[in-house]
Amino acid sequence: MQHDDVVWSIINKSFCSHKVKTDTRTFCRHEYNLTGLCTRRTCPLANSQYATVREENGIIYLFMKTAERSHMPAKLWERIKLSRNFNKAIEQINENLVFWPKYIISKNKQRFLKITQYLMRMRQLKLRRQKLIVPLSTKIERRETRREEKALVAAKIDNHIEKALLDRLKHGTYRDIYNFSQTAFNKALEAERIEDEEDEEEDEEEELEVEREMEVDQEAAELHRDLLSEEFVEAETDDEDDDDDDTQSESGQREEVEMDSDFGHSDDDDDDDDNADADDIEDIKVPGKKSTKTKAKKSTDAAGAAPSTTKRRRAKPKLELEYEYEVETGAEREKVRY
Repeated sequence: MQHDDVVWSIINKSFCSHKVKTDTRTFCRHEYNLTGLCTRRTCPLANSQYATVREENGIIYLFMKTAERSHMPAKLWERIKLSRNFNKAIEQINENLVFWPKYIISKNKQRFLKITQYLMRMRQLKLRRQKLIVPLSTKIERRETRREEKALVAAKIDNHIEKALLDRLKHGTYRDIYNFSQTAFNKALEAERIEDEEDEEEDEEEELEVEREMEVDQEAAELHRDLLSEEFVEAETDDEDDDDDDTQSESGQREEVEMDSDFGHSDDDDDDDDNADADDIEDIKVPGKKSTKTKAKKSTDAAGAAPSTTKRRRAKPKLELEYEYEVETGAEREKVRY
């Protein structure tokens, strides 16, 4: 028969493969240990009546060990599946451990609570989106890049060979000796048709561009012709007199204007002597320059004009002033005094 005190004395004082000593505590690595500590009440080897809670593949079980099965090591531990409902699982623990020490019952309940909590956290993390870290081997990557480069070179060589064979077939090098596949021949014809269509589209675009340029050039030429054929009309000036004389002085020439002695007085005020103190000095308006004519008209006018006018120098118009003085006689002065 198994004697618990003898077993504990051997384990505690001599050697135990599950014992782990540290500076502060001594721990137990046995898988059926209830608390993970190496003590007399929690040692699964030195207690013939023992119970613990374990989790296997997400399912929680209650393991019980009794002295009646100590002679059968294969059937030493009895396993009971606990419910996923927390309250029902606590009731199952209480029912199966009715006559067991209260210390073991309380520790089993605490262990069951911790296991349920970490299972819930595991499920939440599993449902959450996670990043998958995939290790990459540099050796495999280098090998794949070399294979890709070789495949590209081989594909280019195959395409060149295919083009060369099709060109020979078109030129009639082989005549009727060889039988080529119809699919390759049709493929080549389709490629040629597509190239011809692209060339035609490019030619049409070039023609449209040339036509647009020609239209723009024609419009510019017409506009230039209109400008050359247009006659510029001389604008009327403000210095023209209201008389019936049609003769006009040429632009840029100086003219002498004769003014009457009664300049500065209106016709209605000739008889009044009180208005004698009117403007004494008036500026003589010089006729402004008239609008320029075209080169053709200038040449004709210059030919008909006097040689003195053709050889004159361009000079600024001068301003001529005339002054009027009024002399009072002695009789008029006496009248003003009285």
